[in-house]
Amino acid sequence: MIVDEMRLKELLSRGVEEIFVKEHLEEELRKGEPFVVKLGIDPTGPEIHLGRAVSLWKLRAFQDLGHHVVLVVGDFTAQIGDPSDKLEKRPMLSEEMVKANMAGYKRSIGKILDLKKTRFVYNSKWLSKLSFKQVTELAESFSVLQMSNRRNFKERLDRGEEVSLREFLYPLMQGYDSVAVNANVELGGFDQLFNLKAGRTIQRHFGMKEQDIVTTQMLEGTDGRKMSTSWGNVVNVTDEPNEMFGKIMSLHDELIVKYFTLATSVTLEEISKIEEGLRRRDNPRDHKLHLAETIVALYHGKGKASRAKKDFINTFQKKEAPAHVREVSVSRGALLADVLVKEGVVASKSEFQRLCASGGISIAEGNKKIADWKAVVEPGTFKVGKHRFIKINVN
Repeated sequence: MIVDEMRLKELLSRGVEEIFVKEHLEEELRKGEPFVVKLGIDPTGPEIHLGRAVSLWKLRAFQDLGHHVVLVVGDFTAQIGDPSDKLEKRPMLSEEMVKANMAGYKRSIGKILDLKKTRFVYNSKWLSKLSFKQVTELAESFSVLQMSNRRNFKERLDRGEEVSLREFLYPLMQGYDSVAVNANVELGGFDQLFNLKAGRTIQRHFGMKEQDIVTTQMLEGTDGRKMSTSWGNVVNVTDEPNEMFGKIMSLHDELIVKYFTLATSVTLEEISKIEEGLRRRDNPRDHKLHLAETIVALYHGKGKASRAKKDFINTFQKKEAPAHVREVSVSRGALLADVLVKEGVVASKSEFQRLCASGGISIAEGNKKIADWKAVVEPGTFKVGKHRFIKINVN
């Protein structure tokens, strides 16, 4: 396997925060021999957002070079809770919640990885079998001081908040995953660095060759903070085209270049030209339209991306209802809240009530606001929030 130097350079730099140990990884890549590249994902939510997708796309880059990709599904660790970059204790998830969240994961991942060349493993297979003796032996590899000095733990301790021993055990388990799959390289977000290095420590404990580490840059969400499901500022890879397009258009202008770099396959040369154009005071809206269309095309195809762009322009610039809207038929007398929840337009009746109270639900034709959360459906195209539309017919 011959490695193209330009491709290698982009692999080791685009969207990369840190590589440990870079010289060794570069040497191994130049050999052209396939090795095991690991990425772990805990199913803590039902969707994969663009922030999580950054590491998945980097994994795809290794996959395209012929390396063996292993996706470790943390069905066991998700029940423990990863404390990385969390300034408060993450609640433990039930086994039922983990299974429910896993349901849509593979479909989302299939939009990024070649599933035929991806090995899926579940860490409950080995972690659930560890004895208490084995866990204590692994724990000997770390000191309380090391754990206490970890940034997020230290901040909580300084505030007088509790840090449980359970949270101290998480890096041990993620590290043991690397032993179980014999990882040569592990990928993860920069907030995962402590856990990723724990993999090297645990591998060393077992006399194995230590894995190299590639951490990817963090992607901000629609409100400028780190993209996080718990904050609701996410763009999910399975969002409907119009919703995805609208969310991208709502991004802060200063994130345009970063999104092109981390969330698209646009060439670095073209991104450099976009950056230069923005410095020359190009209208950010034009570049954002290009960005939104590019990202929607990546996950839904060029045709749907083109329609989403047209709908966005008609809806938000020409103030017209979008031409392509999902259409449903319901019985006369049905409650609007029930219909929108059933169709997945809103997540719950609580969200419906909040949107009603804030004027976030209206009939697009005439912009008639729906203020009564017990409203009965009337025929029309409903606008829900900023970017969701559904046409409802009444039988």
